[in-house]
Amino acid sequence: MPQASAYAIDGPTGRFSRTTIERREPGPTEVLFDVAYAGICHSDIHTARGEWGPTTYPLVPGHEIAGVVREVGTDVTRFAVGDRVGVGCFVDSCGECEQCRAGDEQFCDGPGGTIWTYNAIGRDGVPTAGGYSTCFTVEQDYLCRIPSSIELANAAPLMCAGITLYSPLKRWGAGPGKRVAIVGMGGLGHMGVQIAAAFGAEVAVISQTRSKEADGRRFGATEYYALSEPGTVKGLRKSFDLIISTVSGDQNLNSLLGCLRTGGALVDVGLPEHPVQLSLGALVGQRRILAGSQIGGIAETQEMLDFCAAHGLAAQVEVIGGEDINDAYDRVVASDVRYRFVIDTATF
Repeated sequence: MPQASAYAIDGPTGRFSRTTIERREPGPTEVLFDVAYAGICHSDIHTARGEWGPTTYPLVPGHEIAGVVREVGTDVTRFAVGDRVGVGCFVDSCGECEQCRAGDEQFCDGPGGTIWTYNAIGRDGVPTAGGYSTCFTVEQDYLCRIPSSIELANAAPLMCAGITLYSPLKRWGAGPGKRVAIVGMGGLGHMGVQIAAAFGAEVAVISQTRSKEADGRRFGATEYYALSEPGTVKGLRKSFDLIISTVSGDQNLNSLLGCLRTGGALVDVGLPEHPVQLSLGALVGQRRILAGSQIGGIAETQEMLDFCAAHGLAAQVEVIGGEDINDAYDRVVASDVRYRFVIDTATF
């Protein structure tokens, strides 16, 4: 079986250390690829630290994965050795339920449901291990092709951050004539600004401070607002057709709802840790919509990658070595990254 160097954590208060794991030999319809880069998503941190429910340790996180095909199974038709590929948040589903047939494999209702890239049990009964590793085996149907115009390091975060913003922006009609606000200017938010602007929408950023205003405008925002400044929310009453909140911390959704025009939509993708209180009057009184969104299916993820290539979009990254993962986690929590840490597996 292929051996992979990896970085794993052994408990919620542990530290990452180098280890070796086994990957399965590629079956007839599977692909083995060499991981070049793996992004650090905030959900990696939540899971590694046991903040989102049960976590199985030792844990190898990582669901923003980019690399190059090393070997293909005998029946693989979509990929060849040397292809540039990516894996996102899930690696399997039933393929037969209503959700899977609709291209929403992330909502699989079949036996076993969606199999997540890490902290899950694969259909072979073996715990899944993520992209903080030097190689990866996956069914060809859960692999995406990375366009040649996007550097692998910049492509890796698109497999989660990119699709997490692309899907709701597309679904809720971001485009010419629409005013869109992106709440938060982190790993998710900076992709949201780029994608919304590429769709042709008028884009605003709502952040805690103005420290990233220059970047926000460079990414395509024409307006920038700081919640730390008195009167900001009041001044934005009924300003936007669509608001995407990328904030993973606690937030006041009622105040954001007030920033929507009549019939507007607030979509949350940030998964705050604690339950939120909601005034239904803010929804009912103006026919507003509150929704959530979770990544996207494989076909939509490929569509997003091609869209980013066509419009010259990519994640802005800081490349680190495996020995830097522990410090990087602390820096992500402190919002000290612009805008995604990406691990170079050549350092393993």
